[in-house]
Amino acid sequence: MKYVFGPVPSRRLGQSLGIDTIPLKTCNWNCIYCQLGRTRPLTNDRKVYIPCEDILAEVKSTLASHTSGEIDWITFVGSGEPTLHSEIGYLIDEIKTLTNIPVAVITNGSLLYLPEVRADLSAADVILPSLDSGNAILYRKLNRPHGQATFERLVDGLIAFSEKYQGKLWVEVMLIEGWNDSEAALREIVAILERVEADEVHLLLPTRPPAESTVRPTDKDGLLRARAILGEAAKVVHPASGRFDLSGTSSLEEAIIGIITRHPMQEGELNNALKRCWSSTDVEFVLDSLLRSGQAQIITRYGVRFWSGIGAYYQEANQS
Repeated sequence: MKYVFGPVPSRRLGQSLGIDTIPLKTCNWNCIYCQLGRTRPLTNDRKVYIPCEDILAEVKSTLASHTSGEIDWITFVGSGEPTLHSEIGYLIDEIKTLTNIPVAVITNGSLLYLPEVRADLSAADVILPSLDSGNAILYRKLNRPHGQATFERLVDGLIAFSEKYQGKLWVEVMLIEGWNDSEAALREIVAILERVEADEVHLLLPTRPPAESTVRPTDKDGLLRARAILGEAAKVVHPASGRFDLSGTSSLEEAIIGIITRHPMQEGELNNALKRCWSSTDVEFVLDSLLRSGQAQIITRYGVRFWSGIGAYYQEANQS
């Protein structure tokens, strides 16, 4: 499968079948915490990056190979910003005709200021946009957006979308130590959230390898401060645990690359997932082969080794 992956364990969506609508790191943000490394180059162009019929064919095949209850959600997420695919609305509508499984879209929210994007996402059951800062200066430093993706457009889009959207709106806040976890920074975020009718606010931590080596998740005090300031709607979202479904892969190499390209994983976590289907000897041999052949890379963050796809750019790992 090229565009559909999983189901994989999701922090909030149970066993989630992922849909990737764009090539790796096609995004209009270059967040310092992105698990897929730096965006090179930034793009803000909406177009058909991948033919809809190819995506839908894989969705149909995957749904046919799973029984009821094995997939909890179908989620548009993956290698960048999914709303850059100009036909995401059509894809959501078509999937809705194929299954009763609810549909989620994880987005940075930067294009919600566009009426056509708001219309595209209207049929989804839950939308999860980001709001990591409460002012334009911090937004520029933390999310490092495309020049056209301004803070004003982000806020205007969130408010406009929340006014008419009939599904669930869960706003994500990625808490970074020393960046947006102070009382002042959190109160600025609250001031915007008060204008957005979100059903929930999800507090996330960068548990996978961030693009920049200096990024650290907020500490216990920062989490307590965020919950106190953001109020009852705020929920701390802990790392997911569960089973990675590898039934759609034909080889161990394909399974590894398929996982780490979109979800860089701790070495131990990756080994545990693979050893459910392959022997320890085979896993060790193939991982070593992928590393030596340049098809995978190891990134160290927080003193932990993470396996990532070779297409992800982390400066200290990729510089010559």
